[in-house]
Amino acid sequence: MATQKRKIGNSDLEILPLIFGGNVFGWTADEKRSFELLNTFVEKGFDCIDTADSYSRWAQGNKGGESETIIGKWMKERGNRNKIIIATKVGSDMGKGKRDISKAYILQAAEDSLRRLQTDHIDLYQTHWDDNVTPVEETLEAYDQLVKQGKVRWIGASNLSAERLNASLDASKKLNYPAYQSLQPLYNLYDRETFEKQYQQLCIKNNLGVITYYSLASGFLSGKYKSEKDLSISQRGEFNKKYFTERGFKIIAALEEVSKQYHTSPAVIALAWLIAQPAITAPIASATKMEQLKELMSAIELKLDNTSLEILSKASSY
Repeated sequence: MATQKRKIGNSDLEILPLIFGGNVFGWTADEKRSFELLNTFVEKGFDCIDTADSYSRWAQGNKGGESETIIGKWMKERGNRNKIIIATKVGSDMGKGKRDISKAYILQAAEDSLRRLQTDHIDLYQTHWDDNVTPVEETLEAYDQLVKQGKVRWIGASNLSAERLNASLDASKKLNYPAYQSLQPLYNLYDRETFEKQYQQLCIKNNLGVITYYSLASGFLSGKYKSEKDLSISQRGEFNKKYFTERGFKIIAALEEVSKQYHTSPAVIALAWLIAQPAITAPIASATKMEQLKELMSAIELKLDNTSLEILSKASSY
């Protein structure tokens, strides 16, 4: 594969510009299907998998940890832990009715994640959600301990406000604690404004690697949801109602126009647009079908020309 690997921030983690989203494991993909998808992903040279302790707690009968458990079993079976970059997250509500990024909580949650993943270290450990009450210094102190113990290599942030992210970066410098190397924001052709206005320059200035979630807007940017009746075609369909706006359909039309030119699908074009954006290290995308995964993986080979990028950026302007 000729595509250049990209570094996550100032870390030594280098990945191809596509990350497998583990939110489907134990939810819309059972263990057998998850193993098949992961096998195909790594056979094509990809190596970064993103998950979280809370995946997939929302599914009926689940309590959280299902995704990490499946990934752990798969790595154990394949004996490939040293070839895989595992990114997981902490801080989401795991059934207590609240988010938590206190030191005591993080230290315990890390042990739970390590156990489920059947590993002795996490490559990228990310603050999933802010609880907005724990001092940033306390959260970083927990990570400092985990890094010193060799249980965590690097840390990243996800849904933090720009203020709390800035405060964290300052605290890391001041107290000589590990610093966030990445940000995982909601960012795609439809959801652009918040990231571009509040975070993009902050990430560039601090050299934070950006790994985007909902890169295909819960599947809306694949172009398969055109009307209310299409919402029932998948378990994620209901998430798409909010995209049924004039702007949403303008974006789909632009994706279809560009995808015809490149003889590929709107989903591949949407990912290629993301990969071409400033500060982006890699979009996260998930798949439950093999043909879907193979299609998404092809996005890293696609270099959109300036005209195509302009068509997409204009149609999705806010």
